[in-house]
Amino acid sequence: MAKVYLQPIGSALSTEGSADELKRLEDQLRARRAELRQGWGARYQERVHKKEKLTTWERVEALKDEGSEVFPIGTFVNYGVEFVGGKQSPSAGVVTAFVKVEGRWVVLIANDNTVASGSWWPRSPEKIERAQEIALKLKVPVIYLVDCSGLFLPEQAKTFPGKRGAGHIFKMNSLLSDAGVPQLSGVFGDCIAGGGYMPLISDKVFMTEQAYMVIAGAALIKGAKSQKITSLSIGGADVHVHLSGCADERAPDDETCLKMLRAEVAKMPSSAVSYYRFGCEEAPPRFEAAELSALMPAQHSERYAIHELIARLVDDSLFWELGAGVGPELVTGVARIQGLFVGIIANNQELVPHPDDPSRKRAGGILYKDSIAKAASFSRACNDDGLPILWLQDISGFDIGPEAERQGLLGYGSSLIYSNSTHSTPMITVLLRKASGAGYYAMAGHPYDPVLQLSTPLTRLAVMEGKTLAIASYNTKLDDDFQIATQDPEERAQLQEAMSRTERKIEADMDPYRAASQMDTDEIVCFDELRAYLECATEMCYQSSGARRLKNPRIWSMHDLAVMWRDR
Repeated sequence: MAKVYLQPIGSALSTEGSADELKRLEDQLRARRAELRQGWGARYQERVHKKEKLTTWERVEALKDEGSEVFPIGTFVNYGVEFVGGKQSPSAGVVTAFVKVEGRWVVLIANDNTVASGSWWPRSPEKIERAQEIALKLKVPVIYLVDCSGLFLPEQAKTFPGKRGAGHIFKMNSLLSDAGVPQLSGVFGDCIAGGGYMPLISDKVFMTEQAYMVIAGAALIKGAKSQKITSLSIGGADVHVHLSGCADERAPDDETCLKMLRAEVAKMPSSAVSYYRFGCEEAPPRFEAAELSALMPAQHSERYAIHELIARLVDDSLFWELGAGVGPELVTGVARIQGLFVGIIANNQELVPHPDDPSRKRAGGILYKDSIAKAASFSRACNDDGLPILWLQDISGFDIGPEAERQGLLGYGSSLIYSNSTHSTPMITVLLRKASGAGYYAMAGHPYDPVLQLSTPLTRLAVMEGKTLAIASYNTKLDDDFQIATQDPEERAQLQEAMSRTERKIEADMDPYRAASQMDTDEIVCFDELRAYLECATEMCYQSSGARRLKNPRIWSMHDLAVMWRDR
């Protein structure tokens, strides 16, 4: 019972078959990412340098451990959205990312000082709060690099008043403090109104000589010009370090401030990752992540082998599959990522035997009764044992029809939804291609609070495909074969155009950049980047000790499942 027997899976693949369409989409993703990283461009970067300050991304590079990778989230928030005056806010004017500092992962929140002096735009607060939420769930330290001139006032109605508006940032500051999650702030420039409030609940606040924190800047104080009052004289380091006590220490420049932040992180408890490896070391998969581009068909109707995908994500390509004979349209099992145990629940795209007649086949990528019960049982065992759950979604939805209703799929689905809603173990969700209908919910989609949800350039997130939805919308006008029923040529043409228009709209809505812009997913990543993101996320799940239940493998509930499912 004490042993966890991981078995080798996967086989070598040639990359010669890489889909041209997928390569085009991934090249497009990298190009758009690079463009957003420039903020408002070279002119505004130069303005920052003239003030003898670093740009936000230069600060990020100086803060992180040398040679380590930065994992941004929320890159495409507000992508393609225009605001007053035709202005855009690349990445909502704020960088949020997972960064390794002094050997520990931290959640970084940094105003982009090349975008309207770090102002908060519509969705900037929600993006900041999402990063804070991840830190709170995983008990991972937060570092704020504050350089914020407050709300972008022309759009303040979309930023100031709402339940998750700017004021909720300060509640999240408070909840993090209440939970004992370390928070550090470096204040680098204009910190007005909300930008001034943001650092104050942090455990340590460092200010550079160019920084100030004020409720209202000099521009709003009557007589400021005649009295020669500046925002720096009102709320600079002289005031807040030595008089008000709102900051702790001052730094001569950006570089020194970042070193001071690193020194504080070094004082924190070390990562528990090595402890929770239970004597194992991290190892890369035996098969290259680059082969995923050859494995994954760009056409959603084409199938692929989910075990081959798992083999390119997990350590040594080793996997302990449980319940292979139960609901085979869903693959469940345990593997290691970075030497750390994770439970995996993945949609199988292959045709699978019908449980009532093995000579018949039925489509994978759909949840049937057995696979729904299997997912609920397995995920509850992961939660009981403290294993993070990795959901690999490529789902068309639930089974439908008279048989499905007689079998009570609504009830089984509710059991799975209840499980996902009440789990305390971290869940990570990857939307590989299709994320459709209630299946998206059942497989721990964003509404069920995974600590991280990733999409790919192939992801299509919607209730159903555009053509299917158009048929459903105009069903009363169609015959039993879903053809337009009218014989009137003019009416037929109008209906055809209306259905085509609906289909085009839904297809546009399913674009992964639309989802990312609206914060319906955390980040879009290339397939060969998935493993690295999962390494980071898994280590973050295990970094803090004593924050949640983590059972040693000898007493896992998983062993009980293995016995019950062994003969099926």
